[in-house]
This record gives sequence, structure tokens and C-alpha cells, in this order.
Amino acid sequence: MKIAVIDGQGGGIGSLIVKRLRESFGEDVEIIALGTNSTATSQMMKARANKGATGENAIIFNSERVDVIIGPLSIVLANGMLGELTPGMAEAISSSRARKILLPLNQEGVEIVGLCYEPLPHLVEKMIESIRTLLQEK
Repeated sequence: MKIAVIDGQGGGIGSLIVKRLRESFGEDVEIIALGTNSTATSQMMKARANKGATGENAIIFNSERVDVIIGPLSIVLANGMLGELTPGMAEAISSSRARKILLPLNQEGVEIVGLCYEPLPHLVEKMIESIRTLLQEK
């Protein structure tokens, strides 16, 4: 299974996701770190992603070449992450046939009604369970 982890700004969320994926699934999954900037990509690579690429073209190109896309909700919002997430990136991610697992972090002024606030580590654990279920289905 190929999993793209997409993040921007400092890469803290993406690096946490990559770390937990690697701890939970070892080398059974291929993790591709896709950063909106080089800092985010670098942090995800330090967390042991298999491959990494940076920028709009890398995100657009790889969105159709993975089985799962993981990241904060803002990766499907044009101009998310303080403008780092371009409309082209958001369109490619949201249009991709890949399964998308998005963490509902409210950074963009978007409120998802019906969700209860949970800390990032709890959200990441739920994401791990979703990946575990997907692996069992394959």
C-alpha cells in the first residue's frame, strides 16, 4: 500500500503521522512525504518516510499514484495552510481516487458540525485504525 502524507508549514503534523505509521506498520507500507515546502518534507523524511517531494507539481503528480492520502483537513481547501496549499493542490487531492483520511483540525476557520474536539494524538490513533482496516481489506 502506498500512502501519501501531505503537510505544510513546519511539518509537525505530517512528521507525527509518518512516525506513527512507521511504528504501527513497519515496512509493510510505502510512505511518500509530500510537503508544500521543503521544511515540511524534510521533517517527514526524518520521521522515516520512504520518499519525499516538495511543491505543487509533486503533490498534483503523486495524488493519483497512491492508495491513501493522509493530512489535515486543510489539504483539500484552496489557499489552506496560510496560502501554502494552492487551489491546484486542493483540486488534485480532492479529485484523486485515493482514499482520503483527513484530520479535522480547525486551522482554516472551517467548522465541521457534529465533531467533538479531540487532541491530535487521539486523531492520529484513529487514523492508524483506519489504515489497519484498509490493510485487512486488501
